Parts: sequence; structure tokens; C-alpha cells
Amino acid sequence: MSLPRIAAVFTMCLLLASAGARAVTQAEVVAGAEKMYRERVAELARAGMLDSDAAFVARVQRIARRLGEQATRDAPGAPVWMWEIHTSDDADDNASCMAGGKILLSQAYVERLALTDAELAMVLSHEMQHAILRHNLKEYEEAIRLVPAWLAKPFSALEDAVDNDAGLMARLEAINKEQEIEADRFGLAMAWRAGWKAMDLARYFRKLDLSRNMGTWSNPIHPAPRQRWHAARSQAELLDSGKLDAARTSGN
Repeated sequence: MSLPRIAAVFTMCLLLASAGARAVTQAEVVAGAEKMYRERVAELARAGMLDSDAAFVARVQRIARRLGEQATRDAPGAPVWMWEIHTSDDADDNASCMAGGKILLSQAYVERLALTDAELAMVLSHEMQHAILRHNLKEYEEAIRLVPAWLAKPFSALEDAVDNDAGLMARLEAINKEQEIEADRFGLAMAWRAGWKAMDLARYFRKLDLSRNMGTWSNPIHPAPRQRWHAARSQAELLDSGKLDAARTSGN
């Protein structure tokens, strides 16, 4: 081991010993997500933008329930998922899922893309995979691997930095993009196991590709929509033809 590497390890050990630091736990991540989710839901409620369309809420809940039942079948020995989903009228929202299974879905986003039930199932199944695969926890663990000094700081400071520190966010772009690709793949397979045709699910990405000339668009943590569509179409063809073992695309 080189001297610089030895020095880095020694420094990290000193930090851990002096601060009594420990690794981030899933329980800690879920508790932090719960707090943020409650704050966002309360904000939307105060603005009259939460769950305002009863028919849309019922549609979303019906699809999410079917997916949740499939998630339980995929991992019968795992703790029961306590999924919670709310809808938003905020046009700046799209879809998100926080650790512990807290989902927020924009009605405007669904309507803008004119999503069918299968396509909406793809959106929800993708988001649920972020929770099932513990992506939030893995992101925090990667941040600590990149900057071990975070172990000596309160979790709340790391939680804030992951969302707001431009430098750290840039270093996490690679794992974030990997997680989006993983959620696409595992989400499509779970929704297919729940009974939707894989190609019907994959067409969500086709609509995303066509929407507002987004075909060549990408951001630091999402592949371009066209790339996502091509990957989903290839996976769907294999699933619908029986040439792909769905067990290999179960995230549980």
C-alpha cells in the first residue's frame, strides 16, 4: 500500500475514533425520508394541490396496489412494504419514491404524456424499485466511500449535501445513472410479472422519447429517453417471447 493510501486510511480511522462515527443505516435513511415526505405532502396540502382528483387517485392506488402485491410475491420472506402514494397538482413534479416506499406522482405529468394504465404502471414500478433496491442507502454509502469524512458528521448534514452540494452531487452522478437504469430494468420486469404485457409497459419510454422533442435529451442522472426506450423495447421483446428469465430481473 502506498504512503498516501496509508495516510488516508489512518486519517479515516482517526475520524471514526474521535467522533464515534458509524455507517449509515437503512432505518436512518427511512426516517429522514419520512420527514422530508411529510413536509412535502403538508406543503402541497396547504396549497390545495394534494390528491385533488378522486378518480385519478383511485386509478393510481389501484395500479400501485397490484404492483405492491407483486413486490410481496417476489420476496415473500421480506418485511411487508408499507407503500404510501399521494398525487400532486404541481406541474413541476413528475414521479418520485423515497426510502421506505413513499411515492409522489404528478397528475399533470401523467396527463401530459397521456399514459395508459400499463404505462402508468411502468412509472410506478420504476419508482418502487428505488425503494426495493435501497437506492437511497446505496447513494449515501457511495458518498461516504468517496468522502470518508462524512462519517464524522451528523447524518442530516450528509442528507442535505446529497441533494444540495453541487460538488458531491457531481461525484454521485455515475451511481445515480446506474440506479435509474436498474430501476427501469427491474421495474419493467416486476410490472410484467404483475400481469401487464411487457411491450405495453415499455411504450412509456417511447412516449417519453417523443415528448417535447426529448429524444436526444439527457441529464446527469438519467440516460437519454431514446436510450431508455431502446433498452426497454429489447427487454420487453424478450419477456413477452419467453426468452428472458424474469427471475433474473427481480430486485428483491
